[in-house]
Amino acid sequence: MTPNATTEDVTPAGHTPPAGRLHRWILPVRPPKPVNPALLKHAVQRQEFVQNRISDAITAFAGSMAFVYIHILWFAGWIGLGVEHYPFGLLTMIVSLEAIFLSTFVMISQNRADAKRQVLADQQWRTVQEEDEQNQQLLSLTRQILALTQEVRGYAALAEENHKQNEQLLDMSRRALALTKEVHAAGTSAPGHPDPDRDSAPDDQEDGA
Repeated sequence: MTPNATTEDVTPAGHTPPAGRLHRWILPVRPPKPVNPALLKHAVQRQEFVQNRISDAITAFAGSMAFVYIHILWFAGWIGLGVEHYPFGLLTMIVSLEAIFLSTFVMISQNRADAKRQVLADQQWRTVQEEDEQNQQLLSLTRQILALTQEVRGYAALAEENHKQNEQLLDMSRRALALTKEVHAAGTSAPGHPDPDRDSAPDDQEDGA
């Protein structure tokens, strides 16, 4: 972009630049090219047939101010130059036939608009189907994650319970060991308890005699 360029000189992608005075007042302005890939593909497929190109050109011209100006000049010249006298039967017949064909082209343009809407509707439906499939996959993954989380919590609770049981068993073992030591200490220090050394001493003396 040059430094002197303004925002009016820049046109978005897929849009035609602003038309000049001739296009504004007389010639038909071409519609912007579609940006949607589905509509762009539909337009390319439609332009493959000659009759579609002809009907599009006629409807574009019939919907412009040039068509109105031509008819104004035609009617003024027909009546002013006296091509035929009142009630202008030939002009009426020509205009009636023209109206019949133009109404046909109007219906053709409506069919073209309906086809475009159908293309957009089909694309939106495919998008909805893809989003629904993705949502189903996400829901399935979420359920799997929830099941794994519950299993992990179950294992953690079981491990904690086993740890508590091990702590209890260890505490009971320590208490049993302490009680055993107390019983052994009390038994050895009680009065009248036979001393094994004293009982064996006389026996040794007798054996020596």
